[in-house]
Amino acid sequence: MNPLRRYEKIMEYLLTHKEVTVADLSQQLQVTGKTIREDLTKLEEQGLIVRVHGGAVLAQTDHFGILPSKEPLVKHNDEKSEIAHKALDHIHSGDIIALDGGSTTLQIARGLEDRSLTVITNDVHIIGELASKTNIRLVVPGGYRVRNMLAGPEGVAYVKELNIQKAFISATGVHLDHGLTIYTGELIPFKRALIETSRTVYAVADHHKFGQTALRTFSSLQEVSGIITDTKLAREMMEQYQAAGVTLI
Repeated sequence: MNPLRRYEKIMEYLLTHKEVTVADLSQQLQVTGKTIREDLTKLEEQGLIVRVHGGAVLAQTDHFGILPSKEPLVKHNDEKSEIAHKALDHIHSGDIIALDGGSTTLQIARGLEDRSLTVITNDVHIIGELASKTNIRLVVPGGYRVRNMLAGPEGVAYVKELNIQKAFISATGVHLDHGLTIYTGELIPFKRALIETSRTVYAVADHHKFGQTALRTFSSLQEVSGIITDTKLAREMMEQYQAAGVTLI
């Protein structure tokens, strides 16, 4: 297993268990304790984890990128609700939209009226939310389950054949240099398919995610039409992104 894949596995384990030990990781990944310690050092240098005696914990517990397997996150719920409200202003009857997986896009799904819409999504929580809205045509590309998300080449290939008007994409980090980032590489092909296929692409991210970087970049900021965020984004931060040509909504 190459180092980057090990880093992803370590981060995925942390998302579930909140902390890891060198011994556990060594057994799960079938590598030496020395290799695991070196991996943890690299992840700490990137600001993703904090080393503790015998293991590590997440550096930023609210920047999960994907949701817990049982219940969606509610952290920063007010900000996510504000973003969802703004996103809904861009959705009209008859639209074909895509909702990427995540807690903010879940809020968008909850706010959708039961009207004529086509919604493509790979998030099982969003699927559950929209299943009872009979006027919404729900399209699920399929794939294998990665926590709350469906991933895999079948879903990616299917999305590339669609005519999506507007896509709403989630991210763990939003950074001027590193772009839009997440922890889990398995989800990148689906996000890329949405970005490359959709006529208009909006990133949705609360102000806590600005200036943050996760493990893998999946898009530059220039590839999205705009970033929908909340009003708590600091003016100085807002001006930096606008000066770089990023549209903030």
